[in-house]
Amino acid sequence: MEIIRNNFKSNLHKVYQAIEEADFFAIDGEFSGISDGPSVSALTNGFDTPEERYQKLKKHSMDFLLFQFGLCTFKYDYTDSKYIMKSFNFYVFPKPFNRSSPDVKFVCQSSSIDFLASQGFDFNKVFRNGIPYLNQEEERQLREQYDEKRSQANGAAVLAYVSPNTSKCPATVPEDQKKFIDQVVEKIEDLLQSEENKTLDLEPCTGYPKGLHIETLETEKKERYIVISKVDEEERKRREQQKHAKEQEELNDAVGFSRVIHAIANSGKLVVGHNMLLDVMHTIHQFYCPLPVDLKEFKEMTTCVFPRLLDTKLMASTQPFKDIINNTSLAELEKRLKETPFNPPKVESAEGFPSYDTASEQLHEAGYDAYITGLCFISMANHLGSFLSPPKVHVSARSKLIEPFFNKLFLMRVMDIPYLNLEGPDLQPKRDHVLHVTFPKEWKSSDLYQLFSAFGNIQISWIDDTSAFVSLSQPEQVPIAVNTSRYAESYRIQTYADYVGKKQEEKQIKRKWTDDNWKEVERKRLNTQSLSHTLHNHYYAPDSFIATSTVRKRNLSPSPEAGSEDRVLGTVSDSELEQVDSSAESLSEGKKKPKKLKRMKKELTSAGSIAVSPTKLFEVPDTW
Repeated sequence: MEIIRNNFKSNLHKVYQAIEEADFFAIDGEFSGISDGPSVSALTNGFDTPEERYQKLKKHSMDFLLFQFGLCTFKYDYTDSKYIMKSFNFYVFPKPFNRSSPDVKFVCQSSSIDFLASQGFDFNKVFRNGIPYLNQEEERQLREQYDEKRSQANGAAVLAYVSPNTSKCPATVPEDQKKFIDQVVEKIEDLLQSEENKTLDLEPCTGYPKGLHIETLETEKKERYIVISKVDEEERKRREQQKHAKEQEELNDAVGFSRVIHAIANSGKLVVGHNMLLDVMHTIHQFYCPLPVDLKEFKEMTTCVFPRLLDTKLMASTQPFKDIINNTSLAELEKRLKETPFNPPKVESAEGFPSYDTASEQLHEAGYDAYITGLCFISMANHLGSFLSPPKVHVSARSKLIEPFFNKLFLMRVMDIPYLNLEGPDLQPKRDHVLHVTFPKEWKSSDLYQLFSAFGNIQISWIDDTSAFVSLSQPEQVPIAVNTSRYAESYRIQTYADYVGKKQEEKQIKRKWTDDNWKEVERKRLNTQSLSHTLHNHYYAPDSFIATSTVRKRNLSPSPEAGSEDRVLGTVSDSELEQVDSSAESLSEGKKKPKKLKRMKKELTSAGSIAVSPTKLFEVPDTW
């Protein structure tokens, strides 16, 4: 079922009903691009750690737009031994619904747009008829604005339609506007004296007397105008209630597609995707809140929103499927799972819902991709049942057989870490056969192959234009390779362990600066602000302000200006410093961890916590 802005409200109850009755969901997204900088090979380096992959995607992929969202719900009919499927294909676009709603900026990647266009993607449905949405913070701010506006109108009573500057002094009307004002006043006076006319349309302005109801409307061309009506107090209140109800409806319309994601999350049911890390990141970023800084918080946030996730690409890449499935791309996987030893599932579309024909391959329509993702999951889950004694033909989405695959998201192209583990620490392979190489920008893969020609087969994973990882076939060759670069001028080779150690050392230095010195920086900044009068009168020195500015940039380089500030601040009494210290500590505590995650956990408690106790029959391996 295709859902756009025009039919979203009328079909929302169908979406809610499908979510409520489903056993599991399959999802897929289409985006306006993948990477705003690095090539896809650099974005998905073969030796990324899960933290590095998360940071890359967060930095280079989140400014794109998820503008088509596919949702397929699957419910098993035990009477007829078949699944009933309901498919939804949502077109999504962050259309501002009024002047105070967010005006979202996003980017497009020409290759992605060209590819989708070649697949018949209808961009008019996105930009003209896409369903709007708000994340949780945007929704909260907008509701607060409406509540404040309404409370001001109710509390002001007589002054509800009087200019805010009235209490100060009479406003001076500019000469070029006097004629307009005189005409407005004349029209309003005529309305008040007329027994026939009840309403008056005016161009926007403010400051009308009591006994009138004023409403700002828009034409189809977005031209604003004012409708003024003569009303008594009872009629005014009735119209205000109608206005409030309309505003609430507008707010719900603005939240838009986010309501669907909230319903999926609150259900606590299994959500299936294929190579779904980007889908999950975009969904949380776009419809809940901006992604957190570090991976650990992202894992906590993700399991709050989606308690149970399953990635069919990881499932197909793991035993017992790994040895019998050669190609795990979605289209090829769907074809392979129709063949022996698998049994294609019996799936029918619900009455009133369109059906998909896999023979026509409507790939890269999000709804269709979600559909065949669901088919792949059913086939593989049922195959696990064949290992039981006696065998089971149907394995449900709640079976313990599939629990080992829960909350592990496939990491594309990573050689030795197959998945991101949302419920615990990630794998940490030894990588004692891997080298980190830096070289001139002009070098190509052929230069690296020539450099390591004496070491047999190698694998190259580019990091950027001047560095790459090179993996050797034998770890004992690593010291020899490192020694070859000892006297080289154009390139440098180091072990993977040394590379990671230096990165961690740099990270620790930055963290130490943050932990040990940031509170001191805040103390000095607050001290400078709160005691500026004293400093100005007794110890004024221009360098002190330069020092403050320098320190606030968190520059790790020592600066002589910082010493100037220390000398100036050293003259302040201890009691004054203690007072500023308490303020600095409060501010520092406030800067620590945002409460957004805790609030989200509280809001999503209805989704429930899922206890995972994997069966020993199938295990996602700890080594690859």
